[in-house]
Amino acid sequence: MCLEIGNKVAVLDADIRGVITRKENNMFFVKDEGGMEYSFFAAELVKIHVDQNELSKYIDVNNPFLKEKVRQVKKKEKSFFVKDKKEVVMEVDLHVNRLVKSTRGMDNYDILSLQLETAKHKVEYCISKSISKLVLIHGKGEGVLKTELYYLLNNYPVKYYDASYQKYGQGATEVYIYQNAN
Repeated sequence: MCLEIGNKVAVLDADIRGVITRKENNMFFVKDEGGMEYSFFAAELVKIHVDQNELSKYIDVNNPFLKEKVRQVKKKEKSFFVKDKKEVVMEVDLHVNRLVKSTRGMDNYDILSLQLETAKHKVEYCISKSISKLVLIHGKGEGVLKTELYYLLNNYPVKYYDASYQKYGQGATEVYIYQNAN
C-alpha cells in the first residue's frame, strides 16, 4: 500500500481518523479532525478512499451468511410471560373496592386482613384445582400488601415474581403453583 502526504487514513487498533501531514523515516504523522497529531507505522494505517458513511448508503448485502444473521435478529424472542393455549391463569384483584362494596367502619388493619385472607383463599383454591398460575393484583402503593403477600406465599409450594410489567404495571405478582408438591 502506498501512503502519501495528504491521504485520508484510519488507524487499525484505535478509533482515530485523519490526514497524513508528514513522513519521517518509517513513521507517518496523522492529524485528526480535532487537530491532534499522532505517529504510526505504515502497517498500523489503512487508506480511506471514500468516507464509510457514503459507502454504507450503497451497500447491498448479497452474502447468504450475512442475510441469515440479519434474519435471525428480526425473529422475535418468546416472551417469558406468554401462556400456553391450554394453561389456566387466575387473576385476582386485591384492591379493597373490588372486594367489598363499602369500607365504612374498616381501618387499615381490617382492610389488609381482608386482602390477605382473599389471597390465601385463592392460593389454596388454585392448589386444590390444579391451576398452575395465579396473578395477584395488589397495586403499587407503599408496598405493605406486597410484602405481606410475599410472607404469605412463602408458606406454600409456589414460586412468585413480579408479573408482566407490560400487562399489569408494577402492581402485580405472578404466582407459579407447583403441581406435584409432596
